[in-house]
Amino acid sequence: MNAKITTFLNSGLLDKYLLGETTSAETQTVETYLSKYPEVQNAYNTLQFNLEVVAKSNAVDAPKHILDAILDEIDETPVINLNTYKKYKTWHKLGVAASIAALIFAGWSFSLYDQKEKLSEENQVVVDEIFDLRSDIEMNNKKLDEIMRQFKQLNDPETYKYIIEGNSRAKNLKTVAYINAKDKTSMIDVVSLPKLPEEQCYQIWAELQGKMVSLGILSETDRQLKTIPYTENALGLNITIEPKGGNTVASLQNSVAEITLQ
Repeated sequence: MNAKITTFLNSGLLDKYLLGETTSAETQTVETYLSKYPEVQNAYNTLQFNLEVVAKSNAVDAPKHILDAILDEIDETPVINLNTYKKYKTWHKLGVAASIAALIFAGWSFSLYDQKEKLSEENQVVVDEIFDLRSDIEMNNKKLDEIMRQFKQLNDPETYKYIIEGNSRAKNLKTVAYINAKDKTSMIDVVSLPKLPEEQCYQIWAELQGKMVSLGILSETDRQLKTIPYTENALGLNITIEPKGGNTVASLQNSVAEITLQ
């Protein structure tokens, strides 16, 4: 490659020509070089290709100084006739411009679509969070109502408090029963329960006219006020050790705690 061609390629005129920024005199110079020198035509073709790559990457402006890299990659290619080139020059420029515009529009459209999808996902997350928050509020309101009901019941003068402590078989057992004969309500607060083998459980009973009526199974997880069935005219409460899942008949020989009700 002679020095004249190298100087021309390093001048930046091909870049300006491709972008439609040359003056009439510069345009004539570029077209002269394109018609006479295959190396110049090959460089121009490479610039066109690179511009399309840039456009596909959503870049609007073509690179200005990339000829140094192009000079090392120029191959011998046939050159088009100048008259033919002039004939289709305007059409070609419009085609390149239209291609770039189409690519940019496609990228912009995809960007809008992507933003819409992300916004839709974010909106759904917000809706789900609001729904969860509303559910939590409703649940908390129910818990609050239950706490207020229990508080009111505990402070009722008609509510009697009974402390149930374990015998020698369950020294650390302690529960508190709250019974209101007027409102016919009963609650129990499990304070502590000695650990049992997995196949056994604690069961609480009400003594009624010589019979033992089951009021439910006690568990370590019941360390809060728990409503139990109210038994009219019950004489006492008894806690026994029963097989896992509870029993239909109290195993009084396995009694670990009992109290008499007034």
